[in-house]
Amino acid sequence: MIAELRRRAYLSAMQVASWLPRVELPFAAPSRAELLQPLPEPEPEAEAAVPISETPAAAPVASPRPAVEVQRPSAAAKVFAKPEPKDEPEQPEVVEAKPVVPPPRFALQLLRAGDCALLVELATGEPFQSRDPSYLLLKDMLRAAGLPDAPQQVGDGSPIRWPLLSRGNLDQGPDAARDYVQGVLAGQLEAEPCRCLWLIGLPAVRFAGEAADEAYYREIQVEGLGTAWALPSLELLMDEPERKLDVWRAMRRIMPRWKAPV
Repeated sequence: MIAELRRRAYLSAMQVASWLPRVELPFAAPSRAELLQPLPEPEPEAEAAVPISETPAAAPVASPRPAVEVQRPSAAAKVFAKPEPKDEPEQPEVVEAKPVVPPPRFALQLLRAGDCALLVELATGEPFQSRDPSYLLLKDMLRAAGLPDAPQQVGDGSPIRWPLLSRGNLDQGPDAARDYVQGVLAGQLEAEPCRCLWLIGLPAVRFAGEAADEAYYREIQVEGLGTAWALPSLELLMDEPERKLDVWRAMRRIMPRWKAPV
């Protein structure tokens, strides 16, 4: 009787309402007969008959879409995946400004010796003085060329200077300087033509003859000005006396141009 009470206490603690042993338990109370009968299986509910006339038309069955398997990136792929570049805002196009060329600076003196006109660079920017070494060298060159050794100033004797203005927005670049020098020479030579124009010094060769120092000792043709003879500056001839030999050789070749009878 004590074993039966303990068993019932165990079953109650485990919330077991009914329990049937596999074998007959000693000192156990007889089981109730209704517990040993199997439970009847539930009968399937009869489906209500639906009249044919009231049966709705079957809706068209859409063909199932094929399942698409989307491969998801693994954790390792996320770690090593490169970040997608972000669309950066379009930068405005930068237009490079052209470098400003400073205006050339020079002073030229226009002289006249016989049938030749001389455009000479003034190293100091001031007209020649009678005792200047450069002027004495020029007189020697004129005597060697068979020309009067006392050149005369043309016009009012003012040097051709550049730039014209120290301020303002006027274009004073190399092209403007060339047009100005050639315009002054054209006006002077139209009033008094010459057989040969001497261009002495790089500014004279560059802005009157449109040439560079490679043209030294040679004749060049200048549109609107005629034939010109390009020479180094008087200061360069004094600093490098060996150039005087090149001047003399070129002079002997060109001399017939102003010595030939008219």
